[in-house]
Amino acid sequence: MKQVIVVRNDLKMSKGKTAAQACHGCLGSYKKADSNKIKEWEREGEKKVIVKVNSLEELFEIKEIAKKNNVPNYMVKDAGRTELPGGTITCLGIGPDTDEIIDKVTHDLKLLS
Repeated sequence: MKQVIVVRNDLKMSKGKTAAQACHGCLGSYKKADSNKIKEWEREGEKKVIVKVNSLEELFEIKEIAKKNNVPNYMVKDAGRTELPGGTITCLGIGPDTDEIIDKVTHDLKLLS
């Protein structure tokens, strides 16, 4: 079981901003997940993986793949109080779900460094 957060690398957010947006994505998709999968994910240590895309278009493509695979997901829009204009889409939370299902959505993405 795992959860993946897909971050837009093209926005060049600070580390703190990126962490905050990833947290929003984590909680947003967690709230949409099946309760049995949440329990299993929690028992297994709540694994999270942070990956990157280089454009908004790539993020939307990943969201569509998640939707087609019935994977819970949550698109994060920034409130605009700090580094970005309000409404900027920053990341996408995916899962938690089984590794096999999540990998159908995110297997080609590189880790955020």
